[in-house]
Parts: sequence; structure tokens; C-alpha cells
Amino acid sequence: MQPKTLDHVAFWLADREPVAQFLERHLGMHVITREANFTLLGSDARRGKLTLFDAEGPRERGALKHVALRVSDLAAARAALPDGTPDVFDVGEGVHLTLVEAPTDVEYDLDHIALWSAAPVASAREYERYGFVPAGERRVEVGGAFVEFHDGDPAIPERPLLNHIAVLVDSADEVIADAGDLGIEVESVVDAANTYAAFLWGPDRVRIEYVEHKPTFSLT
Repeated sequence: MQPKTLDHVAFWLADREPVAQFLERHLGMHVITREANFTLLGSDARRGKLTLFDAEGPRERGALKHVALRVSDLAAARAALPDGTPDVFDVGEGVHLTLVEAPTDVEYDLDHIALWSAAPVASAREYERYGFVPAGERRVEVGGAFVEFHDGDPAIPERPLLNHIAVLVDSADEVIADAGDLGIEVESVVDAANTYAAFLWGPDRVRIEYVEHKPTFSLT
């Protein structure tokens, strides 16, 4: 498995529209596509994005602590937020975001995903089996973005807030073959209009999508 970049993070939400509106008004994102059951948003269709899927509520946090977006000017980005917004803020239904200042080609790209783990060091090492690169004792990297692990109970909720984490790959079929060799469970395979993807069960029952962009990929 050789993931290239952190492509998107997907959430289950009872009402996606208010969250989508907040992302558009305050976080430099636009609707890339809006379908019957989900909305995909980002500042660039080929970089880190957020996907909002319809689901019955309320949802449970489970393993998800927060998602961090990368900006080149933190003060300017925070000035676009409502007055009094804390460092880590809820954009709706428990989706917690934060902003990180770092060099970036695309504003509001994904910087990292923070997950709760009962054994953060072990979780980081387990993610290496899934193609992620070590980036410290409790952190792994993919294409300049990170997944980091914090002490806490991830639980395994019946109605998780986190739908999945997605990484971009050249070949989803190669991922399926590698998963078989490694004894990793393939949850599903999805052949969509612009993408072809394999969903694997990761540590703490976090779904990880390995998504391949088809030659027809044309989202903007």
C-alpha cells in the first residue's frame, strides 16, 4: 500500500447543510459536488477535502478528536471566523476543527487528523501496516499531512460521527491485493463516476478509504 496524499475526511451528519454553509462562509471552501446523500467541499478538488454524508442523528464522537486545516496566515484565517471562536471549534454536530499555520500551496488544506486511542504508540505503529509513514512516536504521515493519536477512549459507537479517512492511491486494486496478503479486512469496494475505491477496516474500527482518481476525474 502506497498512499500518496490525505485526500479527504468524511463525516456522518443528521443535517449537512448548516455545516456546509459554515465551511463556505468562514473557511475558504466551496461546494465541489452536492449529491442526494452527500456534499463534498474543499478549497481545491484535488487537495484535502471534507465530505458530509446524510445519516440519522445524533452521532457519537468515537475515535475522532478533531481535524486540522492548514493555512499560510493564521491571523487572517481566524479573522474570517465568528468573534470568540476558540482554537478548536465545533462547526456543527460535533465536527471539531482547528487551524494550523504552515507553508502550503493551497489554503485550508488538510494538515492532520487527531484520533483518540487507548494505546497511541501501538496505533501509530499499526497504521504503518496500512502504508502510512512514521512521523514520531504517536504520529504518521502521508503526503505531507498527518494522522496523530491522543490518549483517550475511542469506543466503537453504533452511530459514529467519523465516516472514514481517505487517502489517494494510484491503484485501488493493488491495495485490495496487499490487504489480502496482510490479513486486513476489506470492508467494501466502490466504483463511482470519478473514482474507484477500496475501504479497509483500520485500527479501532476506523474506516480507511484508498481512492483512485479515474482518468475522467474532473471535479473543480
